[in-house]
Amino acid sequence: MPELVLYKKDSCPYCQRVMRWIDAEWAGRAPIAYRDIVTEPAAAEELVRVGGKRQVPCLFVDGTPMYESGDIVAYLASLE
Repeated sequence: MPELVLYKKDSCPYCQRVMRWIDAEWAGRAPIAYRDIVTEPAAAEELVRVGGKRQVPCLFVDGTPMYESGDIVAYLASLE
């Protein structure tokens, strides 16, 4: 299973979509680490440094950024 880290901010509706899907469908699977770009300034810096932009949600899959909530959900669903 790849290492999964979700960069997010709670007020983002697209982040909420991904987190709702994770809560409903991901139980019992590999852990997904959360990094909040609002409360963790270092997370925001890392997101820009690695991904090139401050856009969330962003799922890092083994260190490679993936953007767009629909793409993230589809990717996670494909791991089932």
